[in-house]
Amino acid sequence: MKKYTILGCIMLSIMACAQKNKVVTNIEPRKTMNTLNLDTAVLGAGCFWCVEAVFQQLNGVVSVTSGFSGGHSENPSYKDVCTGTTGHAEVAQIIYDTTKVSFDELLAVFWQTHDPTTLNKQGEDEGTQYRSAIFYHNQKQKETAEKYKKELDASGAWDKPIVTEIAPFTKFYKAEDYHQNYYNQNGDQPYCTYVIRPKVEKFKKVFNDKLKH
Repeated sequence: MKKYTILGCIMLSIMACAQKNKVVTNIEPRKTMNTLNLDTAVLGAGCFWCVEAVFQQLNGVVSVTSGFSGGHSENPSYKDVCTGTTGHAEVAQIIYDTTKVSFDELLAVFWQTHDPTTLNKQGEDEGTQYRSAIFYHNQKQKETAEKYKKELDASGAWDKPIVTEIAPFTKFYKAEDYHQNYYNQNGDQPYCTYVIRPKVEKFKKVFNDKLKH
């Protein structure tokens, strides 16, 4: 119980003191938006179906796109990434309204909905493509991610050190269409039932006041 009690307290503290991040960055999705209140986060926490399903529920999130980032191969396919040779991680590109949710709050959800201490592995999914990662778009995101990683490590929230990669964003490659909105369209599939649904239900309980209505 220690892990969940400490982590829960830290996350509540993060949510309470989070400041709105309104930094504008030059990334592709921003070019089609007509408001400066939108920002982008790119997060990897294992299978992108899971990450997408969680963040779609969060109030203030405008869109979530499953894809790949952090590697060296151009325009990789899902099959390519699964070989583990592209260097890419499965990630979710999250467009969010900074007047409704902050980057700090996105990280609070990120930390609590996966295990950031397992290297290149989440549950039964193994490989570098499933690594825990935060690809920051600006100095503010970098400093925020590093701060909370350090604080969580020091808190003893987990028995092992956090291995989350914190690296500069370079490129995002959208995954094939059948990966998009996967949980909502395939909720009865075994992976959705036994892996994604428990994550979503846990998220809803912990962040009930932050859900879309």
